[in-house]
Amino acid sequence: MNGKAAIFTQPGKPMEVREFPLPTLEAGAILVRVTMANICGSDLHMWRGEATIGSLGGGGGGPWVLGHEMTGRVHALGAGVKTDSLGEPLKEGDRVVYTYYKPCGRCYVCIKGELAACPHKFPSWWLAASQPPHFTGAYAEYYYLMPGQHIFKVPPELPDEVVAPVNCALAQVTYGLDQVGVQMGDTVVIQGAGGLGINAIAVAREMGAGQVIVIDRFPERLNLATRFGADQVIDMSQITNPRERTGRVRELTSGRGADVVVEVTGAPQAVTEGIPMLRVGGRYLWIGNINRGLRIEIDPSHIVLGNRKVVGTGTYAPWAIPRALDLLKRTQKKYPFRDLISHKYPLAEINRAFQEADTGKVTRAAILP
Repeated sequence: MNGKAAIFTQPGKPMEVREFPLPTLEAGAILVRVTMANICGSDLHMWRGEATIGSLGGGGGGPWVLGHEMTGRVHALGAGVKTDSLGEPLKEGDRVVYTYYKPCGRCYVCIKGELAACPHKFPSWWLAASQPPHFTGAYAEYYYLMPGQHIFKVPPELPDEVVAPVNCALAQVTYGLDQVGVQMGDTVVIQGAGGLGINAIAVAREMGAGQVIVIDRFPERLNLATRFGADQVIDMSQITNPRERTGRVRELTSGRGADVVVEVTGAPQAVTEGIPMLRVGGRYLWIGNINRGLRIEIDPSHIVLGNRKVVGTGTYAPWAIPRALDLLKRTQKKYPFRDLISHKYPLAEINRAFQEADTGKVTRAAILP
């Protein structure tokens, strides 16, 4: 049997859908039939050329299959695989969600229990598609899980539109907000209302945030943020001066500033603006800036004299996925999670999907292989 995959060779060049033979499974591996794959901001960074394969943990000479935020059904199980990562029986046809990385388990940070920080966690990410197992990215009909990658069965009441963002956007903010320590009654400012930012509203609310303020420039996103429970939105197209936006946050917090500010924009200048929004003793969560080589100027006294904390998180610990699934089960009628996927495209139209996602007006674009 063969399967189709969208092949990325270099920024600025259209992706081409090609066919590859389905791989032979090694013991402990799983082949998933992808049912929905989303375009994340990091995928757009790769597509634009703002980030490179090597800088994000990939290797080889390409071409590659991009994408990592996805869900699907078990197509085939390698020898020895009988359960998911929580011990639930697993069989062909089961709906699943899974990590797109694999901590090595044999380095200093893994031994310390800091799996999200493992420097070797992308052993298969963006291997050259021309070599088996071929299907190592989301924009394909199949995805190859290496032995040891975490996988979890999906509750039957959750549709793909709700589940597809779990293994990136929702798990990432679930982990990040846990690490930064959101507490009951906190004011949380979210810089950016894309997929991560919208999910962060729900997670912050469920963690007990007393006030959630969202900053973005696109009306469609700000409207969705309000529907997800944001108490206040700050429209960057209306309040264009960063100092005025910081002033607005202070107005909404009795002059103190926010307890937590979350950066999910991918824009370095957001950090320069966001740190002064914090109250004395506040915490800054830095998620979106993954591109290497960028520079910003920060006044260190804002951190030191203000006893503020900065927490950076890339990926997440595997426990974030079952916690995210549990949140969806409990709150899918409370928040409009289905509306996070604003546009859907067949695999054959992946180039149009990226072009339209690049406008910023698309909250999350989904590819249906």
